[in-house]
Parts: sequence; C-alpha cells; structure tokens
Amino acid sequence: MSTPVNGSPGLRMGRPFGIPVYVSPTWLLVAAFITWSAEPWFAAYLPGYGRPATYAVALLFAVLLYLSVLAHELAHCVVAKHYGYPVRRIVLYMLGGVSEIEREPDTPGREFLVAAAGPALSLGLGGLGYLLLTFAMPPEGLFYVLVFQLTGANLIVGVFNLVPGLPLDGGRILRAGVWKITRNPVSGTVAAAWVGRGLAVVMIAWPLLTSVMTGQEMDIPLMLWSVILASFIWMGATQSLRVARVRARLPHLRARTLARRAVPVTAEVPLSEALRRAQDAGAGAMVVVDHEARPVGIVNDAAVNATPEHRRPWVNVGALARSLEPSLVLGADLEGEPLLDAMRGSPSGEYLLVERGGEIYGVLVTSDVNRVFSGV
Repeated sequence: MSTPVNGSPGLRMGRPFGIPVYVSPTWLLVAAFITWSAEPWFAAYLPGYGRPATYAVALLFAVLLYLSVLAHELAHCVVAKHYGYPVRRIVLYMLGGVSEIEREPDTPGREFLVAAAGPALSLGLGGLGYLLLTFAMPPEGLFYVLVFQLTGANLIVGVFNLVPGLPLDGGRILRAGVWKITRNPVSGTVAAAWVGRGLAVVMIAWPLLTSVMTGQEMDIPLMLWSVILASFIWMGATQSLRVARVRARLPHLRARTLARRAVPVTAEVPLSEALRRAQDAGAGAMVVVDHEARPVGIVNDAAVNATPEHRRPWVNVGALARSLEPSLVLGADLEGEPLLDAMRGSPSGEYLLVERGGEIYGVLVTSDVNRVFSGV
C-alpha cells in the first residue's frame, strides 16, 4: 500500500474481488532484471537444465513473485472494502504494487488492520512455503527450488514492509499507534513520515559507510537499488507530510466562513450593471435567477475578470454563467473533508451554498478554498 500512481495505469489484467488490477509497463523492466539476475542461481541449483530452460524458470519466478505482491495488495484492499472504504484499483509497477484506496481509515484501529493485512499475508505465504519445504517436498528439483526462492522473497517483502516509516506498511502501523496515543491522526502521519525520511537517508548512507570503513570496493548494483528504494521512500514520506499539512488546515475549512455574499440577477442584465449592483450590496458573487427568482446559474468569476471593462455594458451575465446543476448546490453547513469530497465530486469554479430550507446563503469560490491550503 502506497502513494497512488497517477496517469495511465497500464495493462488491465482482471478484477479479483471486484478490484481492477493493472500492470505498468515498468514491470517488464524489473521482470527482465529479475530474470537476468536470478538465472545463475537457478542454473547452479538445477544442473540438469540447459541455459534456455533456466532463463524460463527465472522468468516464471519473476511472474510468481509479482503474483505474491498482488496477493499482498489484495489483502490491504479486501480489509479496506470490508470497512466500506472504496478501492479504485491496484497497480503493479517497477517497485512492487500500490493499492489506491480512496479514503483514509477513520479510526486508528482500522488503520492498523488495513496496513497490517499486507505484511501479514506475505509472512503467511513465507511460513506456508517453509512448511512445504520442511515437511512436504524432497530437497531437490524444480518445484523445491521455486518454492525456496518464493519463500525467501515473501519473507523479505513482509519484513521490509514492517519497517516503521511511511510510505511502507510499517509506517502506517506506526501512524496508527501515534494516532491512538495522541488522538490526532496528523501527529501520527508526521511522526511516521519523518521516520520514513530517516530510513531513506540510512539506506543510502549505510552502503557508503560500510564501503569506507571496510575498505572494500562498493557494490554498484546494491548501491543503485539502495538509491532507487530510498528515493521512493523519501518521496512517499514527503507526500505524506504534505497530506498531513492539508489535514491540519481542514478545521479552518468552513463553507459559511469562506462564502461570498451573492446578488441575484437575471440573465439579460448587462455585466456592468450586475457588477454595480454587487458593489452596492457589498457582494462578491452573482447568481443568475429566472423571473420567479429561482437560481439557474452562477456567474463565473474568472470569466468576469477576463472581460475587458469597455465590453462589460454589451455582455449579458447569462453569457458568463454556468448552468446550475444539482451537484453544484452545496449545503452551507458543510466543512472539512465532507466539503472537499463534495467539491472533488463535481469540479467547478463556483458553488451555490443554500440553507437547509433551500434559501440562498452565498457562493463558494474554489480559488478562495485553495487559498486556505496555499503554501502547503
């Protein structure tokens, strides 16, 4: 479970448990690298196989490894869906997999369970492999060698993901613990993100210091992988800190506080006249109404500013208004994350705010909301 992957997700592979699964083209690069790097090992432990066959076995191992990663991500998603959190998709890419869960868990207990499900399944697969190797398989042959490698890989994936730093699963577990103690999810995110940043620094510094202290030549492939993984962890932790700063400002996000007073005008009123009425009324927005005073549109603030002053007497406000769709009408009492969710559902420059009885309260302008998060 990690930071969402933006843009085109890649090739769609199926919908296990109703969750779309995609494979990014970057996976092909890693599959090729795993095949190339694992082939000598398989050649050594399968002496009866020729070179083409051992490459095929190494490729099969790469595919099975990513199926294990898929199982890891599915574990996160199944638990999330159990608690009613929508799952957009799973993407398998260069560094593993990412589950795009569209809502954060709303309690530390659920955060812990969703985060722990992936490592628990990976460690479970590793434990099952160990039992098969110990009690059910002769210590030789193709299946033994494949299970041996997959067992080790799943144990490594499970243990590595338990490292307590975001964006790893262990970081989310740490976040849940700090959240539980402080009763503040933002504090949990900040603590786990800074641990993640520290982990990224250690991952790069450790091989460098080891090489200097031992006087041995640096292992370039190991250093390359350390830099790649550390960059992934650093960027994920930084994104988590940015999200934490956004969440810290959510209590200041209230529709009523941010609303602009609106003046009603009919569609045929010239823009210059509508602006005069708004100025006289101390209003910062204009709502287009029909001849029965029912709101039918919102005048776009950006379009007004883009209209030259000499053109304003000749342009009617109706030409600068967006039709008032039901999704653009929001309750004036909305605040915090529910307000952001409503705006994300129907992106627009302006929204009409109404009281519970349907009376117009004002207009919420998206740029005013964005200023709450400026500098984040």
